[in-house]
Amino acid sequence: MNEHTPSPGSVRRVACIGAGVIGGGWVAHFLARGYRVTAWDPAPEFEAKLRRLVDAAWPALTELGLAEGASRDNLVIASTLAEAVADAEFVQESAPEDLALKRDLLARIDAATPPGVVISSSTSGYGMTEMQVDCPTPQRLVVGHPFNPPYLIPLVEVVGGERTEPWAVRWASEFFEVAGKSVITMDREVPGFIANRLQEAIWREALHMVANGEATVEQIDASITEGPGLRWPLLGPCLTFHLAGGDGGMAHMLDHFGPSLKSPWTRLEAPELTTELRDAMVQGCERAADGRSIAELVADRDRAVIAVMRAVDEVRKGAK
Repeated sequence: MNEHTPSPGSVRRVACIGAGVIGGGWVAHFLARGYRVTAWDPAPEFEAKLRRLVDAAWPALTELGLAEGASRDNLVIASTLAEAVADAEFVQESAPEDLALKRDLLARIDAATPPGVVISSSTSGYGMTEMQVDCPTPQRLVVGHPFNPPYLIPLVEVVGGERTEPWAVRWASEFFEVAGKSVITMDREVPGFIANRLQEAIWREALHMVANGEATVEQIDASITEGPGLRWPLLGPCLTFHLAGGDGGMAHMLDHFGPSLKSPWTRLEAPELTTELRDAMVQGCERAADGRSIAELVADRDRAVIAVMRAVDEVRKGAK
């Protein structure tokens, strides 16, 4: 960090490099949060597609609540990459998942962006360590991995590379929080990040079942939307299994059901349930519960599930 680095809360000018589905979603999100957004994409006539995406997202963003000063008129289209980042106070890159392209683009962004300004990549598959190799000032580059659509799904996973300095990760996490995102600041680089790894496990298993004629696409989707998906919005998979252990919580669940981890229910090889892993899971659930009892968690979960069910039902009725 240097004297040119703005505080996360003072940022008003954001540059979005790459304006496809993800980049355009970022543009819509930042506009809705009241930022002035400059966008650039090498694709010819990208502006029309980008403005259509923003217009399509705007009703949902309006329903969620626009920040003071939010306006689609705050979108500026740049004719060059250098122009896009010239006065940026934060940069979000969202180019296609091509490592050579990412390396070259991030190096060019880094060279053109004012000193001290944090540069974030929307990559969903590459680690920053392998992308920042050609950057002149790699210490300010981080991954800010969103979920599609970025204007609606709040999650963003933040992690640096081997040459990223800790201040940049802290700064990016704080900025994304100020910008209305739900942030997971990762402790280390993990291939595929956290949510994608979990999502990929379900996806891989779904493909196995379809390929083997064990379940249809409709059955698989219904198994999530009508089953565990209703529990996950509030508690997630770990605390959900914590409740499965009753008053004994995760400790009882693992002691009772631990052997079934080796049952042939999945094509993913289960890890060895060591004492260390068991203790880490139990302690992690205790931290996540944050003092709430099993009964309190059950009550919270049930209220959330009912609210989700009612909301989804209203949307379904409106679609008929």
